[in-house]
Amino acid sequence: MNRSILIKTVRVNSFRGLKNIEIELEQTTVLTGMNNAGKTSFLKALQIVFGQRQFLSQDDFYIENNSVNNKITIDTLIVPIDKDENREKEFLDDWMILFGESKIKFDDLGNSYIPLRTVCVMDEVTNTIKTKQYILERWVDFAFGDEAKRYWYELDYDANKNISFKFDEMPFFYMDAKRDILEDIKLKSSYMGKMLSNIEYAEEDIKEIEDKIEELNKTAVEKSDILNILKNSLEELNSAMDSRDGGVELSPFTKKIRDLNKGLNINYGDGNDSFLMEYHGMGTRSWSSLLTLKAFIEVFRLNSNKKDKVFFPIVAIEEPESHLHPNAQKKLYSQINSIVGQKIISTHSPYVASMANLKELRNFYKKDNVEVGQLDIASFDTEDIRKIERQVINTRGEILFSKCIVLFEGETEEQALPIFFEKYFGTNPIEYGVDFIGVGGYGNYLPFIRFAEHFNIQWFIFSDNDKNNTVKNSVEKQFETSKSTKEQSRHIVFLDETFDFEKQLIHDGFQDEIKEYLVSTKLYSNEQHREAQEPKDTQEIYGFSDDVLYKELTKIKAQYAPIIAKKINNSEKTLPPKVVELFDNIANTFDTRVEL
Repeated sequence: MNRSILIKTVRVNSFRGLKNIEIELEQTTVLTGMNNAGKTSFLKALQIVFGQRQFLSQDDFYIENNSVNNKITIDTLIVPIDKDENREKEFLDDWMILFGESKIKFDDLGNSYIPLRTVCVMDEVTNTIKTKQYILERWVDFAFGDEAKRYWYELDYDANKNISFKFDEMPFFYMDAKRDILEDIKLKSSYMGKMLSNIEYAEEDIKEIEDKIEELNKTAVEKSDILNILKNSLEELNSAMDSRDGGVELSPFTKKIRDLNKGLNINYGDGNDSFLMEYHGMGTRSWSSLLTLKAFIEVFRLNSNKKDKVFFPIVAIEEPESHLHPNAQKKLYSQINSIVGQKIISTHSPYVASMANLKELRNFYKKDNVEVGQLDIASFDTEDIRKIERQVINTRGEILFSKCIVLFEGETEEQALPIFFEKYFGTNPIEYGVDFIGVGGYGNYLPFIRFAEHFNIQWFIFSDNDKNNTVKNSVEKQFETSKSTKEQSRHIVFLDETFDFEKQLIHDGFQDEIKEYLVSTKLYSNEQHREAQEPKDTQEIYGFSDDVLYKELTKIKAQYAPIIAKKINNSEKTLPPKVVELFDNIANTFDTRVEL
């Protein structure tokens, strides 16, 4: 069936840490962001709408100013799509019959949709949570109204017209980060347990299989001296129980088909070297558990096809990368992506994120409240998208999990700036969510800035001054209407005129630290760069002019940066003024946006 449906938009109000958010979903959506940014809460909100709600408690209601909001509101927009995920005008007949005409609404252009509202209210008398669902009369903008703006959750609805929106054709599957195939085998409630308990055979097949198992058990006992001795010894129970028929029977293998799941083992390995799953690491076991879910959904799909019924599973998965190496994480994404239905994945893995299509990425971040960023793909041309994919996602995907990125051109800054950061802020930049990224050239800033802008990641440029007009013009052209242009003086720090980082250090008075490094390591060379380098007289080194010192320094820039940066940190001197300016700007900006 080429046509299907899609949960296109989800809005959440007052659930856990989610005060008021809106997220557009794709057939596969990848949620990124730092810890405690709201990704799991969003998946749980979907579970409230489409799955089981037993987990709900008073702790799930949003708290603001020490006051608990007693109502959770979740709106979901369901639309028809074609095989290419393009919006269709009407639902397929089978979906229309399933939903019923009363649930389907039409916009001004005649496009059909279902505006489903789910409301959870705390009953203070019984201390229980009541969950009801409704069909809205219309789907409004996130903030609507001509004069006094109102948010979507303030839209009026008839509280007396609640409906049921639970369909076998739209099952919801949730898999959290704590998964283990060995535990799945033991639990009847797991996806593995449910599959095993639903194994069916024809009556004649059951008899044939059980006859073979009985013969196999008999042979296994007869061929083993130990099992024979054990059987003969246990048969002495017959006299105590006055048993005339039957008696003791040893069954090394499962005797009945109905008990198949009790004796099931999973072996995995290469060739003849196969081991029980319990001897494998958590990565293999976690991966196997996810693939079990995929198999479970495929069984559902096949059964639906046999009955000629529509089928649209909703799959929510937390951290599929758990315990897996990078290549396995990439492979796993493609396996999840191939599952039928709609998939929503939360991840902390840049490798999983790098496999996703740019339009599938959603970044959770905290300002005053949780917000969600995504790329406005329609605003980019093909070359823009290629640059973001190649220069950002495929090489520096970790910035999806950053609060702030600092961009620069050279390798020297990449090594020195994090060390200077530690002295200025008193801790490692990783703890603040700050990443330092070399872009490889002044013309490569734009893809990173565009990416950061759409995902609301703070960005700064620390640039050589010889290309300042090019960098300024590039940024201004891209962000004529952006918030970044208004704060551009804080976003870009240029070195002094015609200076690169090495020349700036010398200009700022750090010649002694550089010369100490040259003397202690003997890594300088003479002007002819002879292969047989011989140390020059120490006095000569300390007598180097700034020009000669710069020339010697640029020959070894890849090696000197971290050591000289540490020497500067350990001296009584203040950090280089331009570095201080950069860090002041970062600190000031964070003071107004994020607690640093």
